[in-house]
Amino acid sequence: MWHVTESCCLTDDLVTVIAGIPIPTQREGPRRRSEFGLGSTVMGTVVARSSAVCAVVLAAMTIIGSFHAPTANAEMKYGNYELRVTGRYDFHTWAWAVSRCRAADCIQINAIPMPVARAFEYSGNAQLKDGRYTLTVDVPDGLRCGNVYYGSTVPTRDVYSWDAATLQGTLTSSFSAGCDHSPGGVFTYPFTLARM
Repeated sequence: MWHVTESCCLTDDLVTVIAGIPIPTQREGPRRRSEFGLGSTVMGTVVARSSAVCAVVLAAMTIIGSFHAPTANAEMKYGNYELRVTGRYDFHTWAWAVSRCRAADCIQINAIPMPVARAFEYSGNAQLKDGRYTLTVDVPDGLRCGNVYYGSTVPTRDVYSWDAATLQGTLTSSFSAGCDHSPGGVFTYPFTLARM
């Protein structure tokens, strides 16, 4: 039988094991508070005792949890994220749709530009290693030249690396030739992901 009192859900067995105190139920009929050291008659579950048991159980679970803390889940949750890249010369914002990957320790990323004008979607698998995801994609318009809206673009190889827990990372964008036939190079930008 389950008892729900003061947002604390317990079974009779759990209460008996942890606190050594059985809780009377409605089926047991009226009880006197004196049977529980409380005074006058009450019907059904003794709320004061239930609250005390809840407090004891929650305290015990907290103490046990401090000795046996579960390992942190370092994997990203599936869903939609807003990619916020700081300092990149671009007028787009990006949405990442994160879903399951066929391989272990990996997630699939589908990137959607907002607005969709003069930008290309990209997708790839991000690998998880040592608590960090890494996604490498080749994009045809990674470097914008001249006018951000109407200027030419240069293809780049973009490597996104981010912490699985904080969702903060670095975008490293490399290109073999820059704007206006300038030499190739590498730009690095910080970014964050925010769940949408």
